[in-house]
Amino acid sequence: MTTKRKLQIVDQLAELLSQSKFVIATDYRGLTVADMSELRGQLRNMGTEYHVVKNNLAKFAAESSGKQELSQLLTGPTALAFSHEDITQLAKALADYIRISKTTLNIKGGLIDSQLISAEQVRSLATLPSIEVLRAKLLGLLLSPILSLQNALSGSMRGLNSVINARIQQLGGTTDA
Repeated sequence: MTTKRKLQIVDQLAELLSQSKFVIATDYRGLTVADMSELRGQLRNMGTEYHVVKNNLAKFAAESSGKQELSQLLTGPTALAFSHEDITQLAKALADYIRISKTTLNIKGGLIDSQLISAEQVRSLATLPSIEVLRAKLLGLLLSPILSLQNALSGSMRGLNSVINARIQQLGGTTDA
């Protein structure tokens, strides 16, 4: 590979690293070409790029993009998954692929912005609900006190209405309410 081509690869990787919110490093040993194509297709459908990288070139790219922490994960055969979207979505996709296909794909660790996370932390991210579910739960928690107050206040009004209607019927009148 020529020096010019290596520089292009380093620039492309540096751009991917700087644009990505989340990067997961994997050891792809044992995957067949068909397995790799299937995994790439699944990740591409969710807006994630998956590239087999040369460790030295990836280290240069990490330094130039300000994410030197990634260098700690660049040992042995390495493929990097770059996510621009939901952090948990990529972790779930890789964990599901490993579980379903029973391949030897191994997660080495990840990088959230510039913070290095372990393989175990990546696996625990895979168990988190999606951002939409978390937002819905938060909204429910925020609305809960308001709905409780509304129910308490309307309950008193319903009770008062029932008492007034019963008194009207007792006096021989008709209730319109």
